Amino acid sequence: MHNHILEKYSQGERSDLIPLLQDFQEYYGYLPEEVLSVISDYTKIPLSGVYGVATFYNQFRLKPLGKNIIRVCRGTACHVKNSANILQALETELGIKAGNTTRDKNFTLETVACIGACSIAPVINVNQDYYGRTTIKEIPKILNKYKKEEINNTSVEQTVSSS
Repeated sequence: MHNHILEKYSQGERSDLIPLLQDFQEYYGYLPEEVLSVISDYTKIPLSGVYGVATFYNQFRLKPLGKNIIRVCRGTACHVKNSANILQALETELGIKAGNTTRDKNFTLETVACIGACSIAPVINVNQDYYGRTTIKEIPKILNKYKKEEINNTSVEQTVSSS
């Protein structure tokens, strides 16, 4: 099941750890626990060492992401423009804290150090869409756009599969 990834690397080669983690994450979208165990066995690095590397680098995820990734900028310009309130409103609306995914796997909420759009602070990013000068009042409307996309996609899939 994992051979197509493992065959690119030499067994027992400790220096392959990060590339292996990257390849498995690209394949699964995150690093399932059983994959960390496979990597540990393959590289001969103790599981605690593999886990330590996977948790040290913020590029690696141990939990699957939601369909829609919401990033709240916490950079200086956004902080001054009350991005903390935007984050709190999103946490309340979604029922999760930053760093988590909703139970239905539709949304993951993250914070980032800077989105790079300081002139339109506070800024949030949902997938590839950017929302500048965001207000708390706009949060439900923004989220509904992505909830509706989910409903529309489900309706299309049901229509196609029942044809």
